[in-house]
Amino acid sequence: MDDHPDQTAQAIPLGEALLYWLKLGFISFGGPAGQIAMMHHELVERRRWISEHRFLHALNYCMLLPGPEAIQLAIYIGWLMHGLLGGVMAGILFFLPSFFILVGLSWVYLALGHLTTVAGVLYGIKPAVIAIVLFAAWRIGSKALSSKPLYAFAASAFLAIFVFDVPFPWIVLVAGLAGYVGGQKFPDQFKAGGGGHGSSGKDYGPAIIGDHTPTPAHARFSWPRVVRFVAAGLAIWLISMLLLVAHSGWQGTMAQLGWFFTKAAMLTIGGAYAVLPYVYQGAVDHYHWLTGVQMIDGLALGETTPGPLIMVVTYVGYVAGWTKALFGSDSLAWSGLVAAAIATWFTFLPSFIFILVGGPIVESTHNEIKFTAPLTGITAAVVGVIVNLALFFAWHALWPQGHAEAPFSGRFEWLAAVMAIASFVALWRYKIGIIPVIGSCAAIGLGYALLG
Repeated sequence: MDDHPDQTAQAIPLGEALLYWLKLGFISFGGPAGQIAMMHHELVERRRWISEHRFLHALNYCMLLPGPEAIQLAIYIGWLMHGLLGGVMAGILFFLPSFFILVGLSWVYLALGHLTTVAGVLYGIKPAVIAIVLFAAWRIGSKALSSKPLYAFAASAFLAIFVFDVPFPWIVLVAGLAGYVGGQKFPDQFKAGGGGHGSSGKDYGPAIIGDHTPTPAHARFSWPRVVRFVAAGLAIWLISMLLLVAHSGWQGTMAQLGWFFTKAAMLTIGGAYAVLPYVYQGAVDHYHWLTGVQMIDGLALGETTPGPLIMVVTYVGYVAGWTKALFGSDSLAWSGLVAAAIATWFTFLPSFIFILVGGPIVESTHNEIKFTAPLTGITAAVVGVIVNLALFFAWHALWPQGHAEAPFSGRFEWLAAVMAIASFVALWRYKIGIIPVIGSCAAIGLGYALLG
């Protein structure tokens, strides 16, 4: 294999790539499908930095990993073009704008949320969130549930978490094992549904990183390189954790934030919606960092910002730091900022490690990586988990005074119910975008609050 370590860097200037990744961080609305489509249009079709085959080859690997596949794809392509610096740059710029926007919105929510205008906007957004989560369940289910056994996986997962309150990691483990067994016994019933993102079958002409372009020197597989990156990744994680433990002890909020979001990052299989129940169970039920209503509001804020939806962890961290007053009651904003940074850091660090360690292995062959039967089983189970999440959000939004002993007590919010139904119809039937739906609901909520 020819050695062309500088060929890609010369053809794609690092500064030009930096500006593109920064721009993407500000405009990457629409969830992972929209973000991947944006990258495909810009990198494959317009700029011709990478061929469609190489793009999809990278995407197939990212979709097999836990974590947000859109940011992992950005890290992969940035790494392929410009090595370690390119991958780190692409990944950080992908979520950095969203981080600062969410920190600002989180402060507004906690400091000014009692104001009529802010409360009215949040009242309107909650029904939109219910519709968005249900629409996500439908969208994933329409691709993932391609056979009766997979429908059974989804139904079983729903009953497990709704009726028996089974922790999300156990659902993932059982679904994966059952998917493996089912794939061995009935392979035709456990074929992955759906298709590739962004694949059009068109020939867009020669690309800088084409189908037959030699792999750059930095992307070639070698065991010493794998060992170095694994060791470096584990060392960075361990040093980060030790610093938090040294500050407030293992049971302190900082260390527990780092540990909890490390586990959450490893469970993000099937997209951000899939891990939200786990984040809810931990952040609300176990640690009491925030309330169920605050979690819904956070998801609403996350839907209105660019970047991956998993950025809701920034909000969860901010509220946790504020609630626990990490640096005293006079420094709540600083407490929230530090906790938000911890949650974000430990959520995304594994994604960088996965790409930098596994990328050379993937580049060693250009045969496409297929979904495995365990992943198919997990994805099917995720559908049931997401439906449970939507119902839980609906309960909080439609019966705000309800509680465990009397779940349907208090006034029923009929306007919220109508808005949720209308929002789902808008998303499902009329293909209206998420941002216009949220904006319309926010305006209605604001008007309702001002008139009330």
